[in-house]
Amino acid sequence: MSWTHRRRWTSAAVCGCALILAATACSSGKDSGSPDSGPQHSTGAISLVYAQKQGDQEYFINEADGAKAKAKELGIDLRVVNLGNDANKAVTELQNAVNQKASGVIAVVPDPSVGPQLVQLAKTGGVALLTSDDQVCVNGPEPASCAKENLVPRVGFSGTQMGTEVGTRAGQDFKKFGWKPEETAIVDAWKQDVTVCTDRVKANQKAFKDAAGVDVKVIEVGTDNTPSDAQNKISATVSGNRSVKNWIVMGCNDENVSGGVAAIQNAGYAADNVLGVGLGAYLACKEWRGGKPTGFKAALFINGRDVGALAVQTLYDYLKNGKAMPAEAFASTTMVDATNWQQSGVTCN
Repeated sequence: MSWTHRRRWTSAAVCGCALILAATACSSGKDSGSPDSGPQHSTGAISLVYAQKQGDQEYFINEADGAKAKAKELGIDLRVVNLGNDANKAVTELQNAVNQKASGVIAVVPDPSVGPQLVQLAKTGGVALLTSDDQVCVNGPEPASCAKENLVPRVGFSGTQMGTEVGTRAGQDFKKFGWKPEETAIVDAWKQDVTVCTDRVKANQKAFKDAAGVDVKVIEVGTDNTPSDAQNKISATVSGNRSVKNWIVMGCNDENVSGGVAAIQNAGYAADNVLGVGLGAYLACKEWRGGKPTGFKAALFINGRDVGALAVQTLYDYLKNGKAMPAEAFASTTMVDATNWQQSGVTCN
């Protein structure tokens, strides 16, 4: 998908509850666990920690590279930490950042349930906190159940808009291929406790129906957002639905679609009977680069470098110039396929 670069400001950001976590509560009257509004003006050196889940994933590698490049440009110190899938490590690394007197932390949490603990640690330690990619709630484990004013400021992509782009492309291709609804099924795969993933999936299902103009059976599959788990789970789904002639695969990210496409093709389906639309393009491009027929037909290119750079710039502006952090800031996206991914700037390592 290709969108214009946008930033959305909410009253939480405007009133200053931008989550530079200091010792006082927000003037809205919330308790001491709430975000603080005081503008920051750092006159000394600025040091940041970027703590990422799944730091060896292609998207997050690119995100780290973008963050490092922006930090070098701004003349600030940046340390990138790979949290893997360990939520406890997120807590440990934030405490380390406090102990090392870092100015701020940008976090991509493996599990949003640790959010309130991270918020409290950052607050008591006087460290600014910004999230990227996934949302975190100040006072609860589930961002989906969190009041908007209690969500930690976030840099990333709009889940709803990304999902809409994916579903629209899948619906358009479904019509182009001339598949019959009664012979087709959609597999939508994602880690179901990750709010931004759920946003993407809900949006892709609605957009598909709007674009296709018909109802198609949807099978929702819970995964851990890795290709191997998606492949295993979707293999079982395919085995239980052998009457399906054509499969559409969507999900939270390229990993789910890559695993799903592999599972379906390994079950004996030809590439022409599989329509996978990914989200990321960093795995899709590997299919296209080989030049062989694949069910991975398209993907939304989300450039991790842009998110990493925007996150560093956002926190720097807050710390150095007192510029309030937006509730959410979004980077741009582009829909790509085998015909245009290289011209669109997708890196395929």
